[in-house]
Amino acid sequence: MELKAVPRGSAVSEVVRQLTGLLSSGQFAPGSRLPPERQLAEELGVGRSAVREALAALDVLGIVTVRPGSGTYLRDSMSELLPTTLSWGLMLSAKHTSQLSEVRSALEVHAAALAADRIDDDGVETLRTSLEQMEANLDDLPAFVEADALFHVTIARSSGNDVLGDLLQTTRSLLRLWVDRGLRRREQAETACVEHRAVYEAVAARDAHRAEAAMRTHMRTAGSRVEHSDEDNATPSDAQT
Repeated sequence: MELKAVPRGSAVSEVVRQLTGLLSSGQFAPGSRLPPERQLAEELGVGRSAVREALAALDVLGIVTVRPGSGTYLRDSMSELLPTTLSWGLMLSAKHTSQLSEVRSALEVHAAALAADRIDDDGVETLRTSLEQMEANLDDLPAFVEADALFHVTIARSSGNDVLGDLLQTTRSLLRLWVDRGLRRREQAETACVEHRAVYEAVAARDAHRAEAAMRTHMRTAGSRVEHSDEDNATPSDAQT
């Protein structure tokens, strides 16, 4: 590994930068396990807590998966490294977050229309299962948003357009730092379930026009939550809807 000692006063951000460069270099195959925290801390000349925080940030961004008791692994999809080419300022700017939300909305709507034309039976079953998991976890928001994410990933995969899927992965990874701020109450989760069911039923019926309209309605609601999340929260979180 080619890691350099981190300057004082910039530990976490510098660790993130160096690890991002390392993971993007191709030295680690997708799905491979990263060196343990202790080794990374020694290589970088920082405390293990700084490494732990940096890895948590990379987990939020969708670059690695942190498995307690097992280690940290590079995500299987290399497209999930794309968000690192964009600045942290983009992720932290409310204005740019709103604009990015608009981009995601357009992509999701198009993906839903394509999925309605191209989805197979297995994809429909995965959508149904993820929707049922959402409906069963209205009071468990972490579980809810995990099922929610699977629903949207399935739509993207079923679109049959890999470039569109990569772009959606990029926007979702960036927005994960913000979107959970707008999902705090059961009634918000209930609304999301109703909207997701409308998308599911349209896609399952292979009705592209209805799927497009249903996803547009959902994205309008989700975008509004992101836009107004600053009013009640001070810091971003790590989930998505």
